[in-house]
Amino acid sequence: KKNFMLHYNFPPFCVGEVRPIRGPGRREIGHGALAERSLEPVLPEDDKFPYTVRVVSDIMESNGSSSMASVCGGTLAMMDAGVPIQNPVAGIAMGLIKEGDEIRILSDILGTEDHCGDMDFKVSGTQHGITGLQMDIKVAGISFQILETALAQAAEGRKHILRTMLGSIRRPRENISKYAPRIQTMKINPDKIGALIGPGGKNIRRLQDENESTIVVSDDGTVKIYSDNEERSLACRRQVEGLTAEAEIGRVYDGRVTSIKDFGAFVEILPGQEGLIHVSELSNEYVSAVTDVVNVGDQIQAKCINIDAQGRIKLSRKAVFQDGEPEPARAGGGGGGQSQPREDRGGGRRDGGGGRR
Repeated sequence: KKNFMLHYNFPPFCVGEVRPIRGPGRREIGHGALAERSLEPVLPEDDKFPYTVRVVSDIMESNGSSSMASVCGGTLAMMDAGVPIQNPVAGIAMGLIKEGDEIRILSDILGTEDHCGDMDFKVSGTQHGITGLQMDIKVAGISFQILETALAQAAEGRKHILRTMLGSIRRPRENISKYAPRIQTMKINPDKIGALIGPGGKNIRRLQDENESTIVVSDDGTVKIYSDNEERSLACRRQVEGLTAEAEIGRVYDGRVTSIKDFGAFVEILPGQEGLIHVSELSNEYVSAVTDVVNVGDQIQAKCINIDAQGRIKLSRKAVFQDGEPEPARAGGGGGGQSQPREDRGGGRRDGGGGRR
């Protein structure tokens, strides 16, 4: 249900107390919730960073706002872990001393200032704005002017803290830890989900076994690949793309000739997807028979030149060579590869183009 959690621990020894450590109480849960909602707005979108993030804040000593320390520490921890947060977040606790008409607003209050003062106003946010607020007051109320002054003073303090934090790490690390699991996220056409899964799950099980990965497919076409190895996850992604890719007009494919007809050759350019190379598109030269150029099983390059309304793919072999690549010489069914000159019946030699010399 949640892809971000901040767990806050405040053991008794951090304030010099001696008592048993039991489950989290109201204070721990409240402070953890404040720190969590302060950091949540800057987290990356799920499609950019599809991880569940858990930040644990263990308070070792406290004489100030440990919830705001958790916000600052949580920001630094995520940046160091390679979580691409949108902006760093810092927090500061503001205080108030009110005696009659005299008012003093304090920044970054200590424990005694919290205990003896009239306000504990926690403000967290980025350099651009506020992400979290919480206020405890001991007076009947505060004026708008006090609130305005406290927020302005908190903004200055927050920016000062941010500058100090960024002195340690300027931006999130480019890569996550090599020990972290790898997640590849991609979108496929929902109509291709069946091709990815295969009959009885045959295809998806084969991909998972070959790449030691786990594949999760959603109904909207979102595919997530989980692996503890980046190379295996990328290899699995490439195979998924191959199984679910759709032909694109203008793209050149490496394909395999699957069948020969009088009017042309059928070539598999993507797993389970074939296109037709008409005899007129096989070569720049005149072709009397399809087998003069290609045979079943040959590996050739073909360019997608059209996809009709029924989804039938039209390919061209000669368009590949028109794009600047020289056409290989033909060897009368040699599959389109380079052929060696051979003797003709008259004792002369015939070159790969069928001419006589």
